[in-house]
Order: sequence, then C-alpha cells, then structure tokens
Amino acid sequence: MTAPDPRLSINQATIKYAPLAEALHLTAGAGITSIGLWRDSVEAASLPEAARLLAGSGLRFSSLCRGGFFTVPEGPARRVAMDDNRRAIEETAQLAAAGAPGSAAVLVMVAGGIPQGSRDLVGARSMVEDALAELAPEAQAAGVRLALEPLHPMYASDRAVISTLGQALDLAAPFAPAVVGVVVDTFHVWWDPELTKQIARAGQEDRIASYQVCDWQTPLPADVLLARHYPGDGVIDFAAITADVQEAGYRGDIEVEIFNQEIWDTPPGTAIARTIEGFGSAVSPHLLQAGARR
Repeated sequence: MTAPDPRLSINQATIKYAPLAEALHLTAGAGITSIGLWRDSVEAASLPEAARLLAGSGLRFSSLCRGGFFTVPEGPARRVAMDDNRRAIEETAQLAAAGAPGSAAVLVMVAGGIPQGSRDLVGARSMVEDALAELAPEAQAAGVRLALEPLHPMYASDRAVISTLGQALDLAAPFAPAVVGVVVDTFHVWWDPELTKQIARAGQEDRIASYQVCDWQTPLPADVLLARHYPGDGVIDFAAITADVQEAGYRGDIEVEIFNQEIWDTPPGTAIARTIEGFGSAVSPHLLQAGARR
C-alpha cells in the first residue's frame, strides 16, 4: 500500500460504519496521522471515552463535525439548537486537548436550510449571523474556532443557506479570524467562478480553518447527499484548488470526507486504502509538505 501523505486526515464520515475505536485503530494502523470526528460517534462512545481513545491512538484531531443548523426562528426550538452548539464547542475543546500535538480545535458549522414554510433565504442567512454573534464569545473562551462551511447550492433549501465561500467570509467578517473561520470543501465550491478570488481573500483574512477534499462525478445519485467520490475519480481540478489554498497560506491537515453508500458498504480498511491512494495521486503532487501547521 502507498505510504499516506503526512497531511492526509481521514474524516470519519468516509468510514461511517466503523465505531470510534475501530476508526481510530484502522486510521493509525494505516500510517495516517490525523482524523476528523463526528459527534454521533463521539456521543455513542461518550465524550470522556472518546477523548481517552483519541489520546491513546496518537492521532491528531483535525475537526469535529458538526455544529450549526441554526436557521430556526426564535423560540424553544432555536434555544435547543443553540444549546446543542454550546455542547459541540465543549466537545471540540476536549477532543483537541486529547489529540496529538498539532491538533486543531475546529468545529465545522453547517448553517441549516430555509425554515419550514418559509421562502425567505435572506432572512435565513440573518439567523446564521445572529447565531454566530451569540456563540462566538463562548467559542473564543473555549479556544475553539467555528468553521463555516458553504455547501453546494443544491443543498440551500434543506441543509445550508450559505452556498459560496464569499458568503461564508462575509458572515465571518465581524469576528476575529481565530474565532470564526471557513471551510474550503472541494465538493461544494469547485464550480464557483469566484473561487480563486475568494480563497485568496480567505488567506488575506486568515480565515481558512479546514481544507476538505473529495470528488464530483455525474450522474448524481437519487440521494444527492451521497454523491461524493474518492479524489481523482471525478472532474474536480485538485491541482488548481490546492495551489490556491496553499498560496492562501494554509498548511494544516487536509481531510477526505466522503458520503457515498457504495464506499460505506466496503470494509473500512479498504476505504482507507483507496483514500490514501486517491489522495496520493490527485492531491499530494500539488502539496507543500514543509511549514508549520495553522
């Protein structure tokens, strides 16, 4: 098997069916040095146990997925959502402390879609702005960076009213870069004609908290949430986007995050091996390995 790139991080979604202990064991056993975790898996193990397992694995912690989903009108349901985000901030801080040196206290934030019964897209985005203003002081106190992830426009109605990197940067602008950053996920932003410009802006503002890679291939499946592929198996220009992200100054771990039923149905060790191979051929040739992580 090809030796894994030292900047490769396995996002746990790629091996969705592997429980936390197995995911950590297989990732470390493959020679990968970093992992991004999901809250449902952490909850299944309990936060103290998840932190213990992570510490024992020797892996860096690259992010926690996910917080957000705060496009809810003010009332009891919004209070529940905000309290859940506060728990996510606490979980991120504890996991980052448990990870190996170089771990990042990054909480990926997916905004949420248009509220049920509404057509007010602009109003939904203002709910995201209000939520960030409420959560940012608590994230700062915990040493956690909230990372806004723009999602492809096909998810605007039900998952994320933030569709472009520019929109994410506009929402992050009122806050310190160490408190609110952005995620550059190739699957979601590859199509954007403003992408190079906005990645450069993100670098100038020191906002890139995470770089995630996977590929886009058509036709899309009936469930478009499960449309992601290994790097190199689709049409995304990883050379250009990776060059832009590096020019912007990002030197951190790079997560491969894949939602794909066929990949989930393969043994997780096989998925990890294919991820190493795809990353090595599609992303690694365009990476700088030197430099401190950010």
